Amino acid sequence: MKRLFTTVLLTAAIMMLGSGMVFAKTLKIGTMGPLTGPYAADGNDIKNGALTAVEVVKANGGIPGFDSIEVLPQDTACEPRQAVATANKLINEEVNGVVGAYCSSSTLPASEVLDEESIVMITPASTNEKVTSRGLPYMFRMCGRDDDQGAIALKFMLDKLGAKSVYIVDDKTAYSQGLADGVEKIASEAGIKVLGHEHVNQGDKDFSAILTKVKNTNPDVFYMSMQNSATGALMLIQAKRMGIKAARLAQDAVYHPQLIEIAKDAADGVYLTFGYIDDNAPAYKEFYAKYQPKFGSPGAYSGYAYDSAMAYMKAVKAAGSTDPEKVKAELMKLDYDGATKHIKFKPNGDSGSNYIIRKVEDGKFVNYWNPATGKLY
Repeated sequence: MKRLFTTVLLTAAIMMLGSGMVFAKTLKIGTMGPLTGPYAADGNDIKNGALTAVEVVKANGGIPGFDSIEVLPQDTACEPRQAVATANKLINEEVNGVVGAYCSSSTLPASEVLDEESIVMITPASTNEKVTSRGLPYMFRMCGRDDDQGAIALKFMLDKLGAKSVYIVDDKTAYSQGLADGVEKIASEAGIKVLGHEHVNQGDKDFSAILTKVKNTNPDVFYMSMQNSATGALMLIQAKRMGIKAARLAQDAVYHPQLIEIAKDAADGVYLTFGYIDDNAPAYKEFYAKYQPKFGSPGAYSGYAYDSAMAYMKAVKAAGSTDPEKVKAELMKLDYDGATKHIKFKPNGDSGSNYIIRKVEDGKFVNYWNPATGKLY
């Protein structure tokens, strides 16, 4: 009886193949980011960006060979241990590729775990140089790098602000302190006097002690290297109350709509380094048209997550497979205009930096200074 049953199954399978029927197959894309806690806004932006990319691909006919594309979000909480745990969970759920994470301190350990299983990982937000300097074969980065971001901050301080002194504050993460340390180093080498470099703890609410030091030293520039916009907003509110007159310069992690929502007029005039995005580009308009009605205004890394997921799906489609070597080969061939930037990966997995200076004016982010030309937009 058992032999007869097996024969029937095999016969049925042969008939299905002969008729051209394809067995159901799902492309699984994991996302990693902080979905809870103080950085949740950025983590949810990453998840929503990936979901939007999948929606666009499905609307355009999907990917041949796959009858479904699924996004599996995981919460890293920006904690290295939890990031490793979520990487293992995604492996157990048999994801084909991963978009994430947000904090470099999460991406660095999680990528080691995923690499052991040859899973392609594209980070939309982790800017620490180590992300792509370790030689991991399946690690890619859609956003820019901190060494490039720090260099643009220095160029702005020198060429536009004419700064002679700077006071630096970070919040001790791999990303924020790494960037702040880099700015301190190159600022000193360029002749800008570093009047102080202080650290706050993640979750701190009262910055009066450090802001008093900033006010007393009266720097030309107050450089804020924070892991998220909510912390940056609180610091800006307290800096305004304290009467700090220095030019305030922050970085990409502080760039988020909630910075203005929380800080309100205390955010006016603040400068930020962030990648240039042409919101009139056709690819950005396609992204925005799908994203905004469902999730509201895109956050800092929504578009980069969208481009990360889109790049992975383009590579899978071109490869006709989820085999990591074949997908990697197709990722390296990509050369197109994405929603946020022109996408062309380098041998180390980076896609290049295009930082500019943005500014908050009248409650809105505006493109302010172009480091390539040294002129205002």
